[in-house]
Amino acid sequence: MKLVEANNKKILLMGNPNVGKSVFFSKLTGVHTVSSNFAGTTVDYTEGKLILGDNYNKDGHQYTLIDVPGTYSLKPTSEAESVAVKLIQEGACAVICVLDATNLERNLVLALEMQACNIPIIYALNLSDVAKRRGILINPELLSKELNAPVVSTVAVKKQGLDELKREILKTMSSKDDYSENCASCQKCDSCPLNDSGRNMWNSAKQIAARVIKRETTALSKLDKLGEAMLKPWPGLPIAAFVLALVVGIVAFGGRALRFPLIALTDNAIIPFFRNIIERIFIAFSDTNAHLCYNYLYYNDGFRTGLRTLGEYSSYGDCTIACTLLNVLIGEYGIFVISFQWIIALILPYVFAFYVAITFLEDSGYLPRMSVLFDNIMRKLGVQGGSLIHVFLALGCAIPALLGSRSATTKKERLMVATIICFAVPCISQIGALIALLSVFSWWLLPVMVIFSLLLFISVAFVAGRLIKGRVDPLMLEIPNLLMPEPRAYFRKLLIRMKHFLKDAEFPMMLAILIAALLTGTGIIQHIAENVIVQSVVSGWLGMPEEAVISLILGVVRREMSVAPLLLLDLNNLQALVAGVVSLMYLPCLSVFGVVAKEFKIRFAIIVFVGTITLALFTGGLINQIARLFMAV
Repeated sequence: MKLVEANNKKILLMGNPNVGKSVFFSKLTGVHTVSSNFAGTTVDYTEGKLILGDNYNKDGHQYTLIDVPGTYSLKPTSEAESVAVKLIQEGACAVICVLDATNLERNLVLALEMQACNIPIIYALNLSDVAKRRGILINPELLSKELNAPVVSTVAVKKQGLDELKREILKTMSSKDDYSENCASCQKCDSCPLNDSGRNMWNSAKQIAARVIKRETTALSKLDKLGEAMLKPWPGLPIAAFVLALVVGIVAFGGRALRFPLIALTDNAIIPFFRNIIERIFIAFSDTNAHLCYNYLYYNDGFRTGLRTLGEYSSYGDCTIACTLLNVLIGEYGIFVISFQWIIALILPYVFAFYVAITFLEDSGYLPRMSVLFDNIMRKLGVQGGSLIHVFLALGCAIPALLGSRSATTKKERLMVATIICFAVPCISQIGALIALLSVFSWWLLPVMVIFSLLLFISVAFVAGRLIKGRVDPLMLEIPNLLMPEPRAYFRKLLIRMKHFLKDAEFPMMLAILIAALLTGTGIIQHIAENVIVQSVVSGWLGMPEEAVISLILGVVRREMSVAPLLLLDLNNLQALVAGVVSLMYLPCLSVFGVVAKEFKIRFAIIVFVGTITLALFTGGLINQIARLFMAV
């Protein structure tokens, strides 16, 4: 058997999905990763430094803790579980196996399988408080004897038992001289529990659970009763309708309420501040002709609204370069104007409002219940109810949702999830921009867009389910305990999510803003808009102003940027509706395209790229032509 060197200093954090591994990871390492109360969110592993003892630099008690994707077994049935098996096959000097005290029997299957790998294991019996609330009393000492390894009762979100867990890890590390053997080499041994010829894991787990668990008769708490009720059509469906309506309300009205002070801040403070600085620099370093050019354009409303062509500068002396630069920096589409108007005043309020709602739903354990509730409906569309979890993730951002689809057990299910996300699920930045656009014109536009979005989702799922060959496995989804999120963990996670959003979206958004500033500030966009083909599509087919071509260009870089420029145009109700439809269906941004190409190969990515653009332009134009036909009658 192949021995793994002890100096790798790796400790694996393993367990079933939804047992709180990511919470353990953040508490033990100080690296606060995003942890969610449902399966499929942790696919790639994360690592951080685990320090054991006070003088770790002197004594060498510093290890690399790896947060392994959740798995039910060492016999993988999905990509996520394959990653977990590969990590344990690579070996480690110890494993922290997190067990769910409320469902010990199922968790013991993995615990027993891991014993075959001959790696030192420390078991963390998590959710002990919830188990006690349900009348499930587990004897940790007896369980430790059954598993022949240390067992520590914990409540990770409250940091209960973590100090004792660290001591047990340090004790185990100090007493072990021989480290892990390659797990895969155990497969040939007839006595290995992983072989079919070995002992029956489920029977063993059941017997151990029966010996260590004592049950007391206790009435279900109100929270537990509510959790069970949410799984039934009545009152589950009315509750789901209420929750979805509440989320929409929080995003739409909460985001809109946050916009007003941010708009005032950007328009009255931030933008004037930068405009004043840039104007002073311009005056200090430019000549008299440039001053005259600047004053004429500025006070005659040509400069602030953006010059249409470079030729407009020629009448004012040698100030072409200077005024072009000014227009790019502080014109209507200037970098120091739209960067604040679009990112801070338009996008951030709705993103924050969405994460306030979705983080609560995740940490409470409600999303898996909704997936079970709608499983029958989703199956008629060709996917299982668990796909709704990825849809909710995609509302935040498509990239983690696409990566999270690795937890799917069949290729068809992964392709179905990717197709639905790319064709029919807008990200929250895009949703916020759409709400801001449509709410300006008429009260009925937003409800119409919501109905259209639902019809689009159903249509895409239905068609994809019949075009993509393969099978979809029955729903096998962990139903976590319904919990009230722990306040500190909730707000920390909310803060982390906003930081991640700004970090991941900042560069693409700034790139889109730079492109917009250059295209409009130099007059290039006017030349593009005057192209015969572009005019026939934008003005003729879609019925939009020719300036709307910039939305189609910027939408390639970032989804929400296909909407933001439209706020500066004088649209009518029909044009706003058509613009919303095209933006909703428009292709995913370049970042998503890259992930799709990596995860599903370039051929599928090209199909998504061409298909979304074609479908968006065709549908938007069809709505415009039909509406105009009716208005003419």
